[in-house]
Amino acid sequence: MDDAFAFIGNAFGEFIRFIVDGLAGFFANIGGAARSFMQGLSESLGIPPTLISLVVLVIGLWLLWKGVAALMRQAIVATLIWWLLGVTVLSWLIN
Repeated sequence: MDDAFAFIGNAFGEFIRFIVDGLAGFFANIGGAARSFMQGLSESLGIPPTLISLVVLVIGLWLLWKGVAALMRQAIVATLIWWLLGVTVLSWLIN
């Protein structure tokens, strides 16, 4: 009877160890993946890989998205204004 519970305890412990090792490996590699993503993004756009550049890129894309939302509401003038602002911000950033 003790062997059965020892086996169950051992199997449960190995399962927990497998989960913890997998999560540790995932979180250890996520930093490298994010770094590689930012490097590839910055190289393709011709921008420096800094936090400021990323924030400006997000703001420019958000302005373009606001233009799409205005277009869905059939607000043509607002669409043109949002797109002009978005393209202006992105043109400052992208060389």
